[in-house]
Amino acid sequence: MDDYFLIITIIDIFTLSIMCVFVRHNGILRKRLRFWFISAFLLIILISILELLTIVVDDGPASLRWLNILANYLGFGLTPAVSIVLSFTLGKNRSQKMMAAAELVYLAVLGISLLFGGVFSVDRNNHYMRGDAFWIYLSAYFMSIVYLLLTTARTIRKYQNKSKSCIYLIAIFLITGSTIQVIFPQIHVTWLCVTLLSILYYVYCNIMWQELDGLTGLLNQSSYLNKTASLNQDAILMVFDLDDFKDINDQHGHLKGDQCLVEVADSIRNAYFNDGLCYRIGGDEFFALLNSDADTGACEKRLQKELEKRRKTLTVLPEVSFGYAVFRVGDDVNKVKDMADLQMYQMKAMRKRSKM
Repeated sequence: MDDYFLIITIIDIFTLSIMCVFVRHNGILRKRLRFWFISAFLLIILISILELLTIVVDDGPASLRWLNILANYLGFGLTPAVSIVLSFTLGKNRSQKMMAAAELVYLAVLGISLLFGGVFSVDRNNHYMRGDAFWIYLSAYFMSIVYLLLTTARTIRKYQNKSKSCIYLIAIFLITGSTIQVIFPQIHVTWLCVTLLSILYYVYCNIMWQELDGLTGLLNQSSYLNKTASLNQDAILMVFDLDDFKDINDQHGHLKGDQCLVEVADSIRNAYFNDGLCYRIGGDEFFALLNSDADTGACEKRLQKELEKRRKTLTVLPEVSFGYAVFRVGDDVNKVKDMADLQMYQMKAMRKRSKM
């Protein structure tokens, strides 16, 4: 056996086992996210063991031919599932069911190909060989990577994460390593690359989630403070506050209040996302830090339109008062916030007077 590959596999399994323990005790991640990350790590461990097994039994006793076939089938068959499982850490979406169905179809096609040695074959002497249809495996593998990349890009946009280049670099690293494996099959670097990818992906997602408010998915207060502390360009600071939000909690309960917060957050994100960053600071207090050339009037119209649409299904959704002030480089951001707050409170007072 290739001692190099044995050592690499042992390191992979040991590293991924440690990652399972880390994820299991990560108090920041939700239970569902921990489950899918651990599932991905365990799946990689399983496939690594299967690949090691194929090397052990290949060209061995003919009586182990069935084991060679089974290990190769499961290894090739489960490989695209790694990216699909990792995509579940980003939340549910319709495409995941489609990809899960595609994985089942791929497993069936791979099984049928065993009859004529399409993707791979193991001869009567228990010797493994790639088949003429090996491209089926490569297509399924790379398509799953592309799917994970696209799903991650959509999630990054939704959660206003600006470090897209990091996920692209991770994907390029994996594709490069996998391409080397295809060209030089004796090197065995694919699962080393996949192991590193999964760990980097976990680190990347963990950093992204630490910037988010757990209820609404907007950027949180810490992210706002870090951003404003290093702001080196002119901007517009918007502040938002829900009118009479305490009454909603008192009359309808905190679950309904939380639902209102989520709907308002989505409305603010849809209205202002293209012009800047949106934050939930705490309670019913939201901020938006916009580009200096943002059209606040157009954004306001979009916000009101979003809120009206949601009131058709959530009738208790309150009015949202807001104000804004211009931040110039060198200004005290707290004073700018006070000016925006003053404008917002004036809107609240005007609305109360109109209801009398």
